[in-house]
Amino acid sequence: MDAKEEIRSRLSIEDVVGEYVQLKRAGRNWKGLSPFSAERTPSFIVSPDKQIWHDFSSGRGGDMFSFVMEMEGLEFRAALELLARRAGVDLEQYNQPGSGRTSGKSKDRLYEALELATHFYQMQFSQNKLALEYALGKRGFSKATALTWRLGYSPNNGSALCDFLVKKGFSADEIKLAGLSSQNYRGLGDMFRGRLQIPLCDPQGRVIGFTARLLEDNPNAPKYINTPATPLYDKSRHVFGLHLAKEAIRKNKYVVLAEGNLDVITSHQALVTQVVATAGTALTEPHLKALSRLTGDIRLSFDADKAGLAATERAIPIAAKVGVTLSIITIPSGKDPDELIRSDVSIWRDIITKPLYAVDWLIERYSSQLDLTTAVGKREFSDVVINVVRGLEDSVEQDHYIGELAKILQVNKDALNQKLVQPANKITPVRLKKPVDIKAIDKATVDRQKTEEHLMSVMLAQPKLRDYLKIVTPDMLEHEPAIKLLGFLKEFPDFAGFASLANKPKGADTEALRAWAVQDLGEYGKILSLVYETLYQDLELLELRYEVARLRAKLIEQYVRIKKHMIAENLNDAEGTAVDQLLHQAKQLDKLLKSLQGDKPRAQDK
Repeated sequence: MDAKEEIRSRLSIEDVVGEYVQLKRAGRNWKGLSPFSAERTPSFIVSPDKQIWHDFSSGRGGDMFSFVMEMEGLEFRAALELLARRAGVDLEQYNQPGSGRTSGKSKDRLYEALELATHFYQMQFSQNKLALEYALGKRGFSKATALTWRLGYSPNNGSALCDFLVKKGFSADEIKLAGLSSQNYRGLGDMFRGRLQIPLCDPQGRVIGFTARLLEDNPNAPKYINTPATPLYDKSRHVFGLHLAKEAIRKNKYVVLAEGNLDVITSHQALVTQVVATAGTALTEPHLKALSRLTGDIRLSFDADKAGLAATERAIPIAAKVGVTLSIITIPSGKDPDELIRSDVSIWRDIITKPLYAVDWLIERYSSQLDLTTAVGKREFSDVVINVVRGLEDSVEQDHYIGELAKILQVNKDALNQKLVQPANKITPVRLKKPVDIKAIDKATVDRQKTEEHLMSVMLAQPKLRDYLKIVTPDMLEHEPAIKLLGFLKEFPDFAGFASLANKPKGADTEALRAWAVQDLGEYGKILSLVYETLYQDLELLELRYEVARLRAKLIEQYVRIKKHMIAENLNDAEGTAVDQLLHQAKQLDKLLKSLQGDKPRAQDK
């Protein structure tokens, strides 16, 4: 038995989910209000038998681990550790020999050392005039804010913290491994001295390190220093303030990513709490992945200087790879968020709701900084924009930005398209979308997912209705598990589902089917089974036929609508045979819709 199975055997999924969602018994299952949408009628289902959950309002679902990842904004390993602690499972016994992973007990010691260090720094802060004047006076933090963020002060006498931790029973190796000490010619000494200490916490609120801000003027010392890489702290993954921001991020459905930690604290004090930071390091894929578990709408509050432009250029392909929408918040008068919030928080509240899509922001900034009346300026500008456009996977979107670039530069589109296809340095493929109404996009996407999921749930459960799949093609479906299932059911139309694997399709190997069902369908199959049991299992076969006909028609109508929109966009600039091809595609789509008319279930199908 592996660690996941051991945890599952000790914890019930309804108890885990019940810590976040108020559940009520509904037959064999449990039901509650969705934690992901503001619904009034419960559509969130937990199945103890299948050990899964499914949210019918948003289309999300999974097991207890995926639920904790969603609710806590955690990666899988962190969710595993959290649930292991709840279940009393020692993950150390499941670590592979030689894996180099720090054991659970060793990590617990590091957490304990960092927690004691935080208490130590807080006590020093309450007694240090310089630290109090800076935090409460210059920065304007309230005492409540200082307590919430656990601000501290590190004494400047060399080894005060190390001495304190040694007395508490920690070894020099443990103190160093926690990132709290450094070696010098005198021996073991404190990593941080004479600085304002800002604890860095994981999404669960456990201290994993510190950012330390210099308080006395010293041109030879860095203003900020961070905990070095440790078994607990990795700056490329840590999002500052996430433990205090995640509920506001879920509620507002977007997150503001600031550059400075103190900007985050100031914003939270002003009750704008959907704000986090990257703790003094460049934006990385793990940063965005951590945030994407809470929202797909990421808004950067970066400086509009050269460094800010470069950071945005680097962030665009990362955001596309992760699959989030990246936009930019422009702060007036060149202020940073901290200055703006302290001068007029209403402006801050307003501008974070009006971001500009990242690609458009990049075009706007470069067009204002380069002389586009000169050949050199046009070349430099087109180099930057085409580098981004070249990575776009969607041809319509590529064409849109080539058109915009042609208008700005007052050049022919053909010249830009020629430059577009020229070899360039390898870049990460980017898939970007225009900044239209994000809520509308989400609603349409969820609606398509529901249609697809409901249709495939009946198809998996009812072999007699699979004739409705004949005109359904893989490109009409959005999700890989659904596409795989479609292919499988077309190949084995008599497959009777998990409960009847013994009744194998003619010529098919039962073991092969079982392997496919377990490995390729897995959790998706369980979710489809739950959807079918919840919505359709009490319907007669004729009623199911009517429902399947409706779902298939809706799926195809959604598909045709998207395809026709793309054709209409392409027709604007198409010429010659391309126009004929596009019109032919449109006629084929109309023909597909007409084939659905009159497709009504027969009475003998009861």
